[in-house]
Amino acid sequence: QVQLVESGGGLVQAGGSLRLSCAASGRTFSSYAMGWFRQVLGKEREFVAAISWSGGRTVYADSVKGRFTISRDNAKNTVYLQMNSLKPEDTAVYYCAASTVKTTVGVVTTDELYGHWGQGTQVTVSS
Repeated sequence: QVQLVESGGGLVQAGGSLRLSCAASGRTFSSYAMGWFRQVLGKEREFVAAISWSGGRTVYADSVKGRFTISRDNAKNTVYLQMNSLKPEDTAVYYCAASTVKTTVGVVTTDELYGHWGQGTQVTVSS
């Protein structure tokens, strides 16, 4: 079992940056594929980025490609989401998630395949 706690959200102006962190409990963090999702009230949860257990493979939603970077430090049991050039449409609650599903490409992009979720952190981008 792994528990996830996100931090780093806040209010930022358009064009600014934020770095989200997700700290995981447990000794098996390095065996999990990790992902970031976001959700706006009243809308479906949206995939943002994912990273393989080793960190060697990453994938991004088209809407954030080139602006966001996902990374992980298995020694610190932490996954990060560096968000640059933020836009008002990036405003959402951001969730990190952990998956034990083994895929051929090493990353998991479907929220249904994630079994562990954090409580979320609010990111608000003002115009």
